[in-house]
Amino acid sequence: MKNIVAGREPVTATEFIELALGIDLELFTGSATESPLERAARLDVAHEVLADLEESDPEAAAYAASLLRTLPLKTQPSGRRSRRTVRRPAKVAAVAGSAVAA
Repeated sequence: MKNIVAGREPVTATEFIELALGIDLELFTGSATESPLERAARLDVAHEVLADLEESDPEAAAYAASLLRTLPLKTQPSGRRSRRTVRRPAKVAAVAGSAVAA
C-alpha cells in the first residue's frame, strides 16, 4: 500500500511528516551551512509561523516548537583536509652590528 498525502507520494519519512503536518522541517531545524544572518532571518520567520500555528493547530505548533530546540548536524567538509603544522618561532640570533627596525 502506498502512502499518498495531498496527492503527493512522499519518498522519505521526513517528506511524509512535511506533507502530513504542513510544516517545513528545514524552517524550524535549519541547515548546518547557514550563515548567522540567514539563521536570524529563518528564526524570525519560524517564530511568526509558530505563532500562527499555535492559534490554528496546537499539536502541530508543539511539534514545530520542539523542532526549534534541535540543532542541525554539522556536515564534514568533503575531501581531505591538509594537516596543520605547528610553526615554531625562529631562533633569534644576535648578529653583531645588525639593528631591528621597530
